[in-house]
Amino acid sequence: MPQSLGISVLMGFPYPLPPLDLSAPPDRHRDVARAEWIDPNGHMNVGYYLVAFDLATDEFCHLLGVDWDYTKHKLGMSFVLEAHVTYDHEVRAGDPLRFTTQLLDHDAKRMHLFHSMYHAEEGWLAATNELLIMHIDYATRRSAPWRQETARRLDALAAAHKTLPMPQKAGRVISIRRRDEGTGGTP
Repeated sequence: MPQSLGISVLMGFPYPLPPLDLSAPPDRHRDVARAEWIDPNGHMNVGYYLVAFDLATDEFCHLLGVDWDYTKHKLGMSFVLEAHVTYDHEVRAGDPLRFTTQLLDHDAKRMHLFHSMYHAEEGWLAATNELLIMHIDYATRRSAPWRQETARRLDALAAAHKTLPMPQKAGRVISIRRRDEGTGGTP
């Protein structure tokens, strides 16, 4: 048995876990605006932003040991309870994309993430995605505490991310701002 797999088994995982990236925030996922994601307007369709962010979530879950291998081994699952997306800049076919992920909060069963999608070459912010994710017991399909190693990794990431400022777009509520609400004009 490979040494890394042996350590993972001791941590309760039957597959190797990656080294924990304590970058604040992790900047690991890359993609490209794929042709099939482009709508008749010539830009990335609204729904495909969620697909792209879901792939970034998969990468973050991989760091925690709770990716698709976790589900395939029937150890547990993670379900998204809530998602918010902002669309900040038009993305076109072939645009290279870069994603960062900030852990905003977590507890025994949940994590609150904030993804930012950037143009990988020009650097502008394309979109953001805020998620609340729940850990689920595979057998019961009910919420359950994170495994000990995942909880340890979340704690370490939280410590690394605690000095990051709260993203400006985190916690947004959808509404129409009115001139008489003190905005001084249209948004």
